[in-house]
Amino acid sequence: MGGRWWMKWYSWVILVVHVFAILIFTRGFLLTRTELPYYSHCSDVSQSPCFTSSNTNHSWNTPAVDRLVIIVLDAIRFDFVAPSVFFQEKKAWMDKLSVLQKMAFSEGSSAKIFKAIADPPTTSLQRLKGLTTGGLPTFIDVGNSFGAPAIAEDNFIHQLVENGKRVMMMGDDTWIQLFPHHFNKSHPYPSFNVKDLHTVDNGCIEHLFPALYQEDWDVLIAHFLGVDHAGHIFGVDSMPMIEKLEQYNFMLEKVIKILESQSEPGGLHENTLLLVMGDHGQTLNGDHGGGSAEEVETSIFAMSFKKPPTSIPSELDTSSCKLDLDGKKKCTSSIQQLDFAVTVSALLGIPFPFGSIGRVNPELYALGAGTWNLDGINAWDSSNLSELEEWLLNYVNVLCINSWQVKRYIDVYSASSVIGFSSEDLLHISNVYVEAEQNWAHTTKNLLLHRNERSHTLLPAFTRQIDFYFTFLSNVSELARSKWTEFNLKLMGIGLGTMLISLFIIFPAIRRVNNLYTTSLLSPGGSGISFELIFTFFIVAIRACSFLSNSFILEEGKVASFLLATTSIVRLRSSIMKKKMLFEAVSFLLLISILRFTIEVGLSKQAATSLFLSASPSWMLGVAPGHPLWTYMAEIGPILAVILLAILLCRTISSSIFGGLWKYINLGTILSYVLIAVYWGAESSIPTLALLLQGMATGHIPRMIYAIGLGQLLLVAVGHLFDKDSELDYKRSLVMKTVAILSAWSPTIIILSGKQGSLVALALIIGGYCIVRLESMEDSDSDAIFTFNPLAITQWNLLAVCLFFATGHWCAFDGLRYGAAFIGFDEFVLVRQAILLAIDTFGFSHILPVLGLPLLAVCNFLFGQNNHGKDFRFNQLSQMYMMYGLITATMVTVTVICVTIHRRHLMVWGLFAPKFVFDVAGLVLTDALICLASLLYSGGPTGERVPKTER
Repeated sequence: MGGRWWMKWYSWVILVVHVFAILIFTRGFLLTRTELPYYSHCSDVSQSPCFTSSNTNHSWNTPAVDRLVIIVLDAIRFDFVAPSVFFQEKKAWMDKLSVLQKMAFSEGSSAKIFKAIADPPTTSLQRLKGLTTGGLPTFIDVGNSFGAPAIAEDNFIHQLVENGKRVMMMGDDTWIQLFPHHFNKSHPYPSFNVKDLHTVDNGCIEHLFPALYQEDWDVLIAHFLGVDHAGHIFGVDSMPMIEKLEQYNFMLEKVIKILESQSEPGGLHENTLLLVMGDHGQTLNGDHGGGSAEEVETSIFAMSFKKPPTSIPSELDTSSCKLDLDGKKKCTSSIQQLDFAVTVSALLGIPFPFGSIGRVNPELYALGAGTWNLDGINAWDSSNLSELEEWLLNYVNVLCINSWQVKRYIDVYSASSVIGFSSEDLLHISNVYVEAEQNWAHTTKNLLLHRNERSHTLLPAFTRQIDFYFTFLSNVSELARSKWTEFNLKLMGIGLGTMLISLFIIFPAIRRVNNLYTTSLLSPGGSGISFELIFTFFIVAIRACSFLSNSFILEEGKVASFLLATTSIVRLRSSIMKKKMLFEAVSFLLLISILRFTIEVGLSKQAATSLFLSASPSWMLGVAPGHPLWTYMAEIGPILAVILLAILLCRTISSSIFGGLWKYINLGTILSYVLIAVYWGAESSIPTLALLLQGMATGHIPRMIYAIGLGQLLLVAVGHLFDKDSELDYKRSLVMKTVAILSAWSPTIIILSGKQGSLVALALIIGGYCIVRLESMEDSDSDAIFTFNPLAITQWNLLAVCLFFATGHWCAFDGLRYGAAFIGFDEFVLVRQAILLAIDTFGFSHILPVLGLPLLAVCNFLFGQNNHGKDFRFNQLSQMYMMYGLITATMVTVTVICVTIHRRHLMVWGLFAPKFVFDVAGLVLTDALICLASLLYSGGPTGERVPKTER
């Protein structure tokens, strides 16, 4: 009895140690920039050495536009807006926003399309924060607003309100969370229900058109969400996405007409600037959050209703041009989203946000017609300047203020924060700034003062001065991107050291279990080392080392499937030599091949919009794309699979092993499987099947399945409390409990995984069956240190990893299937949706594999080779769980080492940090499940001690 309690306490101790190590390391690794509680004020600019406006009491520079309309189209990809000629192949979703292209490329139009580059992470909250503050996003912001949704640091919206601008907002309610007291009028709509494509958009349209005729606002913000939600649910290459883009095109066409109709001299929108922009892009399967080109590239369409008199110098032009089919040249420019806040602030004449490190973009700034005059700049006579020289003088003045503001922020940040920049970096930045200011004071200003005495143009002097300011501002942004985070190496070292110590605790503990149950560690004459142990170490070491490369992390699913295939070949060799279980060995290898295929294009979410679905049927099955047979296969296959699961479970519980409460628990799972089949049939795209099930209340089926599953788990707990299994019944009880707990979890996991869920469940059953059968083929004393074959545990672990990727997940925030959190629910409740999302993410890869591990321990009993007692079985099961936990902890420890080494890597926040978060979450969940298993599978009181020589 004492040994069993030792095992339970050991499991909890390892969980606590790992949680402690993760928390300490995380505190050092994710410690990021400090938010400063300082704000810019109009009077501050008097400290600037370059300010030349006569309007010092009201603005930093002369306003160039009177009103601003910002229409945010969430998750707009660049290829949604730019002409298809800019891309190698035209896709169905391209050229749908035709009104923007028409305005941007028509003769005499003051409109331009920009490719806007965002900084990862590309979540909406971080992007809105970056757009309004002008700062870089961080994994975790540390400061006064830590843990609060509202933005506490200086931002563009705050400056609007402080300087008397009236702001109206409509759409995504995230704006209200970020700026709770900033809007004169607001019409927020809930944004978390990704299945709802229309509520937010229709609400925006309802309020947007009437507002364009009103005078009670200066800045109008309308945030549409339909494209983002359509991407999450259906992917980019889908009809709902096309319909959304067409709806947006119609809406934008009407907006432009309304603004143009009132843009005549004296009109309401005579000096209004229209911005249609995305906050981030999205991948083909509709996800975002990472740092891939698809996610960080979005668009800004800017349109002024006054035509600027001339174009800016070519040195400032970032245009990229292509010829369309008619031979007409079409050009788009580029802009960093980092530059948005300061550029718009300059156009409106308000102080730049205190913490902004962006620069005023020349092309967007030039679209404001008011920037082409020197009203308010009275330091010198500008009457002899050309229009272009006049604009350049205005822009140089704005850049001067921009550079001074950034320099001020860097100085204050370094003095105020314990996470400041190094003295070498500060010295370099200061030297670049001093060089720019000296050129302004000693060269450019002298040329202006003696303008009438010189015959040459001022354009070279202005462009040279602009280059100096650009150099300074780009140096600051590059420094911030590369060294913004100062990691606490001491805390990181403590966390890493604790993780390493935990590994050295687990392995001796595995051997200690043998002593507790008096089984011999070494076989008679054995060396203590077997081929399986050496090969297991080799496989685990290869996978661990792969984490040190960002390329192998991106291909982690393929690496896991390759290593699993390698172990299966070893099993196949053994099967051939022993002339036993050749069918199981070949089947397992075939299953791995299928999983390898699904990881890339088959069942995974990445395949939802890939070329595979449109091309592969033609060469694989001889079925043309869009053929009804392909639709029937995709719709009927999962339903048949879930029915097969019900049949298999029914046959399993009909055996003599099952009885009493445990049998009824499994009957609940069969009922849930039937409900899943009905639910999928009612949502089928096959008209006959959907019509047949039309009358059923399918909307409540997911909730019924969740309720049945919860009830089953409660019955399992009750059954365990009153289960007093004897020495002879322990193995029977272990099988009943394992099947019951797996069947209780499986319906919820399957329905959350979508129609791929039943097929993945079959793959898990087949894979587990093959591993168990092949394990029973080995001799019970094949290894001298363990009471089991460690290669089987390694295969079980690798199979779980393969299932994680085969279900469409990967270690990034855009790898989360957000739609799963709303299956059965429309409204958003944080805890409930978080639980459902976690079950979907870790169901097939963690919950079912860990809870199903006892099937390996009783493999001999399952196949009629019952020759060991109860203590031996619990000894073996304890060692198996320790080994499984050791493999998982080893992988996470290597991940910790990886992020420590690559903490300055370009992809640290886009790749390594998300990988770290997913891995540590999986480790904590695995440890918690092992603790649960130690309670559930420990059985009743132990019998007498086994003789020391018994194996």
